[in-house]
Amino acid sequence: MRHVPAFCESRQPWLLETIRALVARESPTHDKAAVDACGRELAHRLEAIGARVTTIAESAAGDHLRAEFGRGDRQILLLGHFDTVWDVGQLRVMPLGEKEGRLCGPGVFDMKAGIALGMLAARALFERDDAPDARLVMLWTADEETGSATSRALIETEARRSNAVLVLEPALPGGAVKTSRKGCGGYELVVHGVPAHAGIDPSKGASAIHELARQILRVEALQDLDRGVTVNVGVVAGGTRRNVVAAEARASIDVRIPTMADAAAVDEALRRLAPELPGTRLELHGAIDRPPLERGPGVLGLYEIARDVATALGKTLGEGATGGGSDGNFTAALGVPTLDGLGAIGDGAHALHEYVVVAELGWRAALIAGLVDRLVTRL
Repeated sequence: MRHVPAFCESRQPWLLETIRALVARESPTHDKAAVDACGRELAHRLEAIGARVTTIAESAAGDHLRAEFGRGDRQILLLGHFDTVWDVGQLRVMPLGEKEGRLCGPGVFDMKAGIALGMLAARALFERDDAPDARLVMLWTADEETGSATSRALIETEARRSNAVLVLEPALPGGAVKTSRKGCGGYELVVHGVPAHAGIDPSKGASAIHELARQILRVEALQDLDRGVTVNVGVVAGGTRRNVVAAEARASIDVRIPTMADAAAVDEALRRLAPELPGTRLELHGAIDRPPLERGPGVLGLYEIARDVATALGKTLGEGATGGGSDGNFTAALGVPTLDGLGAIGDGAHALHEYVVVAELGWRAALIAGLVDRLVTRL
């Protein structure tokens, strides 16, 4: 693998052009035409570097892409997404360009640069006579930013075929990889009350809003910041008119948990909520929809190999945790060794200052290639 760092550094113009081309194809999750156009651009570029590409058509979301390099019984999965949170036209607000060593643009950090890094790593591995005797599969999905509803089954199926999953989501500050991620859940608490005239006969009513206020305090009590459990009521709505005792009110609840035990405890507590005001009734919808990526033996084993590869490249590779979820949460929950945050170094995911550090791109591609090579030789 001694040639890999030099190969990756020498192909930096190709890498930057690839990143620019993907960012130029704006791809908001909710705009199927736009995200599919980006997918076609990506598929074309994957085929140009020797990948066998399959498009997985979707009607409710953008089409997903599966790309395969090499052959053999052993499989490593590179995982990520090409949808973004930015609407078409965001390029006018956040122009694609390079300034002071930073490449800026909507979706460049989260996570189109990571996709390009995976592509360059594949070139470093398979554009040589002694290519690995294994399959490198890339799964690039189109709905991660909205919860991966149409891609989750595909992700889990491909993960079960794989010996390890490498997630090319952005790195933590300084380049650290992510060895734990919180799981995520979304709930809606609906309170049904009894309407009445607020001035003439309020005693005949039962206010859904008043009951919801009491329940919000109960929900807030489930939060435990010391353990990393966050429970947030983010949206509240209810009632029809100022002079009517509210017949209905509802609250949207975001839950983040570090472990499956915490997930079960919070879910159970939410389902045990009971009304306090006579005449009111509660209805709860939702669940923990993205399990946590826990820092278990499989994750740590991959991190230690990646750390050794980084050391050989003259770099120090740290590790850390994040409160956001990714598709790596699904694969880790299956027990498949998963390492996240192997993508670009930069900042500004979902923010107006989004960028990647150009000088750090070459070694990140070499890190991915070196990690894949170590894994397929050790399996």
